Amino acid sequence: MKFLDQAKIYLQSGKGGPGCVSFRREKYVEFGGPDGGNGGKGGDVYFECADTLNTLIDFRYEQHFRAEPGEHGKGRNKTGAGGGDCVIRVPVGTQVLDESKETVLYDFMTPGERLKFLKGGDGGFGNAHYKSATNQAPRKFTPGWPGQEMAVWLRLKLIADVGLVGLPNAGKSTFLAACSNAKPKIADYPFTTLHPNLGVVKAGERDFVIADIPGLIEGAHEGQGLGDRFLGHVERTSVLLHIIDCTQDDLVEAYKTIRHELKEYGADLANRQEIVAINKADALGDELAQDQAKTLEAAIGKKVHVISAVSGENTKDILFLLADIVYKEKYGDSDEQDGAFEP
Repeated sequence: MKFLDQAKIYLQSGKGGPGCVSFRREKYVEFGGPDGGNGGKGGDVYFECADTLNTLIDFRYEQHFRAEPGEHGKGRNKTGAGGGDCVIRVPVGTQVLDESKETVLYDFMTPGERLKFLKGGDGGFGNAHYKSATNQAPRKFTPGWPGQEMAVWLRLKLIADVGLVGLPNAGKSTFLAACSNAKPKIADYPFTTLHPNLGVVKAGERDFVIADIPGLIEGAHEGQGLGDRFLGHVERTSVLLHIIDCTQDDLVEAYKTIRHELKEYGADLANRQEIVAINKADALGDELAQDQAKTLEAAIGKKVHVISAVSGENTKDILFLLADIVYKEKYGDSDEQDGAFEP
């Protein structure tokens, strides 16, 4: 399935049906009178949050959504039928923004959540509504009220517990594939990952979701490389796992590059809890990899973990550490769980 995380759509609720001008004409009835019914109400536009969707790809092929108009009133005081509602199903984590993309109108976080977004127009009055003692044969009616129209943007931010960040070719997709059933594309060239990938990971009795996004490069916040638009998919995470390729020349500069891009992006990502790990330890050997980790630790003042996604070295320890952080953030659980990892 193709991945799409932004889409512009056009919405229109149904207009109300017009009222009817009618007079009672019935055999053997001496006195008639106005009996024109009211028009039906136009359909509403709803958004519904569905947990069976994980992309906005459907909105690439259909951008216009219209609810049905109400039917006109009829004689014998018959009110017109109401128009059918238009229900738009979106994935969990979808934000509805105005046309300028500056204001978030609603954020869908709960499966099954339903929102009436545009109200249909009310139906017009028929002439029976205007009858009175002084106006016994009115010929007045009103047209239905128009519906509402709006163009909005849909922006999907994946619901994940852990976000993978790092430079291209740091081994983020390899790590995701090694610890989950996700099958991201893996190759030995930069920008192999072109769209976010999700994987469900188990650490003992606990499971959580990891989001892998395309790699960042210097100047990503200015649109360099694939830009930073995919960072929106790690905004909702509890912790970031920052993976660095230990075979490159300057690990400190690689770390600072990503930290700068997170800061420039905003959304409090720079202050998010972070676990730092150097990957591809199998390519350097244990002793040299540990030396690289100590050098980076001294420069950044944080603990640096040594892992190898290919051989599986220390990956379980990282997963237990991430599980502790995620569950403490979500449920207030402590580290006193079976198999919990002490950093």
